[in-house]
Amino acid sequence: MNYAEIKTVGQVSLVTLNRPQRLNAIGGELLVDLHAALAQAQVDPNTGCIVLTGAGRAFCAGDDLKEFDQQSETPAAIALHCERIQQITRDIMFGPKLVIGAVHGYAVGGGFEWVLNCDMVVAADTLVCFFPEMALGHFVTGGVTHLLPQALGHQRTMELIVLGAHHSAADLQRLGLVNRVTTQEAMLPMAMELAAQVATRSRGATTRLKRLLTTQLQTQLEKALDLENQAAMACFADPETAQRIARFTEQRL
Repeated sequence: MNYAEIKTVGQVSLVTLNRPQRLNAIGGELLVDLHAALAQAQVDPNTGCIVLTGAGRAFCAGDDLKEFDQQSETPAAIALHCERIQQITRDIMFGPKLVIGAVHGYAVGGGFEWVLNCDMVVAADTLVCFFPEMALGHFVTGGVTHLLPQALGHQRTMELIVLGAHHSAADLQRLGLVNRVTTQEAMLPMAMELAAQVATRSRGATTRLKRLLTTQLQTQLEKALDLENQAAMACFADPETAQRIARFTEQRL
């Protein structure tokens, strides 16, 4: 099964997370398939903009805790999993094409990070976002330790990440983290319409703008990704994290 599907509609590439039975939770195969789909869309000469969405009831429910033992089995497995997660951020933020998120349901942990990585976001009014990492002993990735302080300031960033409170689409719009909020039925059509407008703009100009905003002016973003990767690997290897995840999964049974 392909856990990320891609199709082209006019000048827009629609990339869809396709693991709905697990709420598009992040596992190894999903990361491989999503990287391939985003890379394909970014180099497609006919694509002027990318829309990223999720199939089923959620955009992405975060790391698949059922795969934690596999992900943390060896130092090499930990390093591979963490690098694959950060690679998706690079695919979204460092590619030449603008990426518009069309997000609904849960966007948790890494899923929330990918929302924040998008250039624009159309959110359904069903959206719920939060970071569970600090409660589980994990660490945030996706460059959010750099992106969120710029958008929210230090104190709000600390609250968002450390306390892990749930935030609705309306909350996120008030914080300036999503562009538009609509019904779930209208979410994808609105995102596709917005992407079609973006695709009519000069590709040379939009590519230069994205490069300037994500890498040339924000040289700390790449450093943040590297430092987050180191912190995430250390947390994966920490015995306390395994204990916290075991307690969490037992409570869910």
